[in-house]
Amino acid sequence: MVEQSSEVPIPRPDAAAVTPSGVGCDMVTTERKLAETLAEVTGSDHVPAESHFFTELGANSLLMAQFCARLRKNPDLPSPSMRDIYRHPTIRSLTAALVQAAAVDTAASPAEPEPVAPPAPVTRAGRVRHVLCGTAQLLVFLVYSLVWGFVTARGYEWISAGSGFVGIYVRSLLFGSIGFTVLCVFPVLAKWLLVGRWKPGEFPVWGAAYLRFWLVKVLLHANPMVFFVGTPLYVLYLRALGARVGKGVTILSRSVPVCTDLVTIGAGTVIRKDSFFLCYRAHAGRIQTGRVTLGRDVYVGEKTVLDIDTSLGDGAQLGHASALHSGQAVPDGEHWHGSPAEPTRVDYLRVAPARCGTARRVWFGALTLLQTFLLYLPLTLGGVYMLFTEIPAIGKRLDPQTAVLTRPELIPDALAVSLALFCGFLVLGLVALYTLPRLLDLFLEPDRVYPLFGFHYSLHRAASRITNVRFFAWLFGDSSYIVHYLRGLGYDLSRVEQTGSNFGTEVQHETPFLVTVGSGTMVADGLSVVNADYSSTSFRVSRVSIGPRNFLGNNIAYPVGGRTGENCLLATKVMIPLDGEVREGVGLLGSPSFEIPRSVDRDASFDYLREGDELRRHLTAKNRYNLRTMALMLCVRWLHVFALTLFGLVSVDLYGVVGHVVIALYLAMTLAFTTGYYIFVERCLTSFRGLTPQLCSIYHPVFWWHERVWKMPTQYLNVFNGTPFKALVWRLLGVRIGRRVFDDGCYITERTLAVLGDDCTLNAGSKIQCHSQEDGTFKSDHSTLGARCTLGVGAHVHYGVSMGDDAVLAADSFLMKGEEVPPNAHWGGNPAVDRPEAGRAGRPPRTTDAPAAATS
Repeated sequence: MVEQSSEVPIPRPDAAAVTPSGVGCDMVTTERKLAETLAEVTGSDHVPAESHFFTELGANSLLMAQFCARLRKNPDLPSPSMRDIYRHPTIRSLTAALVQAAAVDTAASPAEPEPVAPPAPVTRAGRVRHVLCGTAQLLVFLVYSLVWGFVTARGYEWISAGSGFVGIYVRSLLFGSIGFTVLCVFPVLAKWLLVGRWKPGEFPVWGAAYLRFWLVKVLLHANPMVFFVGTPLYVLYLRALGARVGKGVTILSRSVPVCTDLVTIGAGTVIRKDSFFLCYRAHAGRIQTGRVTLGRDVYVGEKTVLDIDTSLGDGAQLGHASALHSGQAVPDGEHWHGSPAEPTRVDYLRVAPARCGTARRVWFGALTLLQTFLLYLPLTLGGVYMLFTEIPAIGKRLDPQTAVLTRPELIPDALAVSLALFCGFLVLGLVALYTLPRLLDLFLEPDRVYPLFGFHYSLHRAASRITNVRFFAWLFGDSSYIVHYLRGLGYDLSRVEQTGSNFGTEVQHETPFLVTVGSGTMVADGLSVVNADYSSTSFRVSRVSIGPRNFLGNNIAYPVGGRTGENCLLATKVMIPLDGEVREGVGLLGSPSFEIPRSVDRDASFDYLREGDELRRHLTAKNRYNLRTMALMLCVRWLHVFALTLFGLVSVDLYGVVGHVVIALYLAMTLAFTTGYYIFVERCLTSFRGLTPQLCSIYHPVFWWHERVWKMPTQYLNVFNGTPFKALVWRLLGVRIGRRVFDDGCYITERTLAVLGDDCTLNAGSKIQCHSQEDGTFKSDHSTLGARCTLGVGAHVHYGVSMGDDAVLAADSFLMKGEEVPPNAHWGGNPAVDRPEAGRAGRPPRTTDAPAAATS
């Protein structure tokens, strides 16, 4: 999050007007104590009651978070949230608002509140179950690797027996079609055999029920049908898994629901990309399954989370960057947004419908299958075979007529093959990126409504996939060279004011040709430019314009029609407003968003480095450093490709002796090597030492070094999600992590600054980010989770944060920097605040160890 620098109107409510009779003295006492507490936090002798926290006292969000945490520890004082701080930025206005709110709560609550029963103790799996579950998961992976290896070897032998181009094509077609069908059907059969029908329930992680759940989840995620997201075929696949999906449903999210029998989607519904509707969550060491019910003609926006036991009625909408927490239900026809969602008048369905009936969907699905079977699969398999036979290093080892195997040539051959493959990918990849999408874009007109599942839809999907290849954004991001890369893709970047960190390594879009970013704007990681609007029958691409001199934090979806203009600060996970006046010269925080100061004195302390000779000198030094970083990362990637190529040549060299076993274990060996290799490289980059908290300019060498560490590949971590090995990998990377931590897909940016206690539960899409880059200032600090903490699906934890034992952060919540969550507390929202009602409500008692889905 970033703070800001415009003068905010200071409300000065009259105490007599806002305070009930008899509360005046309480207000005076409270005001004095709040001022004393803020003076202690800021180190001041005196805090005037009407001085503005940010513009006059020079405070920042980190200090004010510490101020709120200090107040929460005193039961005699009211407990403000960060939203209260920004809305009432003086001691006097804050006191008036808090006293009034306390008086209203007292009047509305009964004189003697009913005692709340203590929560039932949670049964957690012990060490034995933890070890046995990990062992079983490892055996499952080894068996899968063996089967995959043997089938691959036999398939190659059978394809190689074909004669001529036609023979190779026909055999590749048959083998690819059969293999593809088996990979699609097997997870469906496994789900019905292992689980039957999913039902609402819960069970502890690391047990037998969890093992079945994990196996089904892994098979579903490895299913090639995931590539058909956004087509009618994906809807048929979900139906085969037990989901109740109506006619005309369009699903663009690649997040596969696991407990599919608990999904109900009415006809005409559209679900945008980067949305979570898993129908399960991990909570306090247990897996809880629950229903997600969407009525007819529902709209679900980008970067949304639908927790278990949630629903949207017919014609309802959930806006971008929003979430429904467990138990929330949107009535028919209503529009909600925010995290947790609340009613709004904004219409998120902004494209007119088009003619797209059942016949069109059937035709598109059939054509997609024919292309896959007749074109993509045989050309891929046949092309790989032809490539192998044409490469001497491989072909001579596969030739049965070869009398002597030249093993001393393994390393030179591996060097030649890996260099050719790696450099060929770099050169041909960039050529394809800068040519093919431009040709496809000639057929798409901005602001024109096209029907789904047709010629234009196929072109749009193809261009989007090609231009969102992550490798090149990863390579050029966090440097001056990302500007040239994005311009080459088609971005309109106006007159660039180069900072050396204009964009991070993660930026995505629907089409790069309709993105405009104003001069002087900086963007952190995780920006998604939503420049395409969808309904269940149509789509339209439109221009998205981000104003000049903005700063965009992490994990932001910026849609068409965003109402922000010049000189705005858009904080991490903020929801971009689509209504009201155009915001200028302010900061926006939260979902739904509210205004905060644009900047603070602390962030302006390095402004002298951002202009004139100082900027040119430091930018030149940063560019040189970033170039060395890019070269180093390319070498690291190529060495990895070289090692895998060498493993492959060794497997081929041993073919016919123990080669079948080696090839069968190739997948397992490469995963083990990849994990160990990148762990070792990262620890070498950090000199096997932990990071230290920082407050410095982006032109300081320490920040450049952090950028180098951020470029370490992390895709291999996803393979370990939901297994005990994920915590082991985190520990090897430097995370101080406790025992039996369950990680279903969390990401930690600065490993050595994160501390996790025993038995923590981390959900899919959650993130622990131990830094913040605000305009030209870099800040980092430790983030600490106590024992048995839970991070919900898509939850985001900032730096300088501590969570007490047994604390819970709800789905899609943003825990701001400097916050202190007490033990046993339930927090949620964006920004997160205390929500004790969530902890009291809980869930009804359920069966404990029955497989979350009782078998049919």
